[in-house]
Amino acid sequence: MIDNSRNIEAMIQTGIALSSERDIKRLLEIILTEARRVANADAGTCYLMDEDQRFLHFSIVQNDSLNIRMGGTQDKIEWAPIPLFKPDGSPNHSHVSAHVAITGNIVNINDVYHADGFDFEGTRQFDKKTGYRSKSMLVVPMRNHEDDIIGVLQLINAMERNKKMVIPFSKETQRLVEAFASQAAVALTNNCLIKGYQELFDSFIKVLAETIDEKSPYTAGHIRRVAKLTMLIAERINQITDGEFGDITFDKDKMRELEIAAWLHDVGKVVTPSYIMDKSTRLETLHDRIELIELKFSLLKEEIEREMIEKLLTTDDKKEREQIKRMFEGRFKKLQDDLEFIKKINNQTEPLKDSDIERIKEISKLKVEINGTESPILTDDELECLTVRAGTLTARERQIIMDHVKITRKMLSGVPFPKKIKNVPIYAAEHHERVNGTGYPEGLKDKELPLQARIIALADVFEALTAKDRPYKRSNTLSEAIQILKKMVSTKHIDPLLFDIFIKEKIFLKYAKEELDPSQIDDVKI
Repeated sequence: MIDNSRNIEAMIQTGIALSSERDIKRLLEIILTEARRVANADAGTCYLMDEDQRFLHFSIVQNDSLNIRMGGTQDKIEWAPIPLFKPDGSPNHSHVSAHVAITGNIVNINDVYHADGFDFEGTRQFDKKTGYRSKSMLVVPMRNHEDDIIGVLQLINAMERNKKMVIPFSKETQRLVEAFASQAAVALTNNCLIKGYQELFDSFIKVLAETIDEKSPYTAGHIRRVAKLTMLIAERINQITDGEFGDITFDKDKMRELEIAAWLHDVGKVVTPSYIMDKSTRLETLHDRIELIELKFSLLKEEIEREMIEKLLTTDDKKEREQIKRMFEGRFKKLQDDLEFIKKINNQTEPLKDSDIERIKEISKLKVEINGTESPILTDDELECLTVRAGTLTARERQIIMDHVKITRKMLSGVPFPKKIKNVPIYAAEHHERVNGTGYPEGLKDKELPLQARIIALADVFEALTAKDRPYKRSNTLSEAIQILKKMVSTKHIDPLLFDIFIKEKIFLKYAKEELDPSQIDDVKI
């Protein structure tokens, strides 16, 4: 006789276990194991319906007498799925599990060898091969909260309590298994929904990050590489058992939080103008304005040529005419030299010298007539761009770039991140802060900076130093990048303890072998 109070209590406990289990393979094992326990069944199979609802796939197979455990966390099941439809398109009612999946009706058979209406040839062949004797069978649909059938539980050989005797599945047992199957289906659906939402969320994050990277052909892959390097550092910290990081462990949720922050660290660049992000020359905006300056120099040259012609027409003296020509040839040469100098400065990557800046300012005093109006050969904005001491960005453009972290925090703060990953906006928006307090946007320093933000900062800097796709600088070799990092550590731009791990554990080398050009990987002297 079945102890109902005991079974009800067991089902309550099982329900709690089902609702808390996040590993779908383990969840499926629990479902079949507990269904067999409720029915005291010797064997059983859990089938799952495919997305197209055309096949039942073997998910878990268990048999105590034959000591079989397949599927889930155990051996992989190689058996072909059960078709729900025959080749002619008609429903496959000959297979008992397919029949239950199609109709939603429970099938309870006392002896499969003497049952009508179903084809048990496969069962007979299995028994013949293994020496097993399949007899009583209970096949129950698994319905979720929307009454959709998502799978089937098939239990074989109910056993007499405390005896090695096969008995039929009772009506009472059938009702218990039916109730349990519904409970299990809801838990399974919830698990799949949660997993699906997580996968959707992760995919959306990566698509967004890749969109930002693709916005600039010169930084494609940057975010992916920063995320990869961030996780390499975090994973190594998890393995350290002594020293400053000996007591620090990033659990699964913290690792996920950090990875998401790394993928989203540049999300604010979605509003940064592409011409600033990709600015490869000093005069570049939507186009490189050196062409406009060349045009203005050409117009100025034409003015000088007209002036020369006018001068020549004032005299017939050959000697005087030769003097006029030589004088203007000098002016033409200086004009050409000035243009070539401006073109060189426009593309120059090395910092400007004081003499360079003074010469640019002198050139800017030249005037040219355009549409009847006298204009400077260089506009104020062109002059500002050309006299940038180092790099290609003006102070205003650099501020626009820097503002991407403020926008990152603003955007991510509006996202209702789950409690376990609530710090994503903080870690993502603080990757340009510096240990010495000279970073931005808040000027945080030392312990004010979370370790996670410091990890992303190191990854971001190292990726930038070794990137081989930037138009405004050549890619550094490993040794060059490490030397630059060492200087940044000495000035406390980078966390020195993280740098020590980065070097001692050869994280930089592992990353380099997977992401850098072989020509960049040289002998690093630490």
